[in-house]
Amino acid sequence: MKTVILAGGYGTRISEESHLKPKPMIEIGERPILWHIMKLYSHYHFNDFIICLGYKGYVIKEYFAQYFLHGSDVTFDLAQNKMSIHSSEEIEPWQVTLANTGIDTLTGGRIKRVRQYIGNETFMLTYGDGVSNVNIKELLAFHKDHGKLATVTAVQPSGRYGILGLNEDVSVLEFIEKPKTLDAWVNGGFFVLEPEVLDYIEGDSTAFEGSPLMKLAEAGQIIAYKHPGFWKCMDTQRDKYVLESLWESQQAPWKVWK
Repeated sequence: MKTVILAGGYGTRISEESHLKPKPMIEIGERPILWHIMKLYSHYHFNDFIICLGYKGYVIKEYFAQYFLHGSDVTFDLAQNKMSIHSSEEIEPWQVTLANTGIDTLTGGRIKRVRQYIGNETFMLTYGDGVSNVNIKELLAFHKDHGKLATVTAVQPSGRYGILGLNEDVSVLEFIEKPKTLDAWVNGGFFVLEPEVLDYIEGDSTAFEGSPLMKLAEAGQIIAYKHPGFWKCMDTQRDKYVLESLWESQQAPWKVWK
């Protein structure tokens, strides 16, 4: 089964780094966040990826073209114009298709542009800037069980500010540091989709989060898979620092692989 990853946006909210590279290539623990997302899927034996490129897509192409150089020892024989790679770590069993889907194409249009690579089969879809410890196999089983065209993973992101628990005379009963948004579930990505979903997308100017998802909802063809566990999107530099600190402290919840 193929996994489509949207990696073509401008990432303007994290422009401190995205002016040099696409947001999915911003590093957490010396690895692009894109790599972390792929490692999650690979842990559950989903290793066939289609990455939708746009803004500075060549950076992602160059990363995979030179993938072995990033984690291996290398010997250069300049006289013979040869390079020998001495693999120093396990190599992921990935097949990666890098598809140019346009600079200004919206998310829906990017998905539709890779239809030829998806084929006529169920596929996964996620964004190239969010990590989670969602169980992909359980997500897929849930999708197959309900039989609708689409499944979206619903998450409860942590609030940016702490909240106060007060009683009637406004005495503070408790202070809850960065709670999950109460009774609110949001689109966390990590979709499972049937190929018929592509027919709900008109073209390049269609945002997948707009009319396609709305029409699927109106038709009763999309079901939410509630994931109460960890999820975080790297929208800003602050988000990157949070993810980086979790990784460096070896407390990254999304690291489900060994």
